[in-house]
Amino acid sequence: MKFNVSIWRQASRDAEGRMVDYEVEGVTPDMSFLEMLDHLNEALAARGEAQIAFDHDCREGICGQCGVFINGRPHGPLEGHTTCQLHMRSFRDGDSIVVEPWRAGPFPIVQDLVVDRSAFDRIVQAGGFVSINTGTAPEANSVPVGKDTAEAAFDAAACIGCGACVAACKNSSAMLFVGAKVAHLAQLPQGRVERERRVLDMVAEMESEGFGGCTVTGACEAECPKGIGIQNIARLNWEWLRARVAQALR
Repeated sequence: MKFNVSIWRQASRDAEGRMVDYEVEGVTPDMSFLEMLDHLNEALAARGEAQIAFDHDCREGICGQCGVFINGRPHGPLEGHTTCQLHMRSFRDGDSIVVEPWRAGPFPIVQDLVVDRSAFDRIVQAGGFVSINTGTAPEANSVPVGKDTAEAAFDAAACIGCGACVAACKNSSAMLFVGAKVAHLAQLPQGRVERERRVLDMVAEMESEGFGGCTVTGACEAECPKGIGIQNIARLNWEWLRARVAQALR
């Protein structure tokens, strides 16, 4: 297979970037999208040209580091897939493919397709954890958790923090990401002790990082590779309002 691939090239944070066109030959249908980029980098290295920088780690759809825009969609054309799970058989021989980094102010470009997503780390550090002493792991049935509640918590916990929700949102909102983290812990017994401080601190950090508000268009849900639903944004709003009321009544 042969493709015409247009890729965003930017040498550093402060450098001016531009789209550069490459002709990639010898691609097999079973190559993943990242393997296609590896194949292109090998050709660039052989020619003595600068290789394309892109994020990746597990290449198993778990870590979310691989996220890029492919033909205008985060992670590419397939629903429920990360970039590393996308294979070249999803394209037709001779297709033109445009590859760009996440486009969001809180995610500054480091180099080429690599963006700095440490803003997400700082939001989690602000409160996305349980700091109370819960002791050793109890027997599973000793702390009753309703089936629907447990499933909702697990669904929210599936968020891998790739940033596709931010990239897809026209307002660069991180509310789906924060909502998933808050909803996950707020619904479990271990997380309820700190639920008020957690949501207030995480929302405050999200706003200080420069993320926009929710546009309620649902683009985040549509592009999330793990299917995180926007009901988690509703949960985030409810938890934040509950915490503010509790704070005012003290």
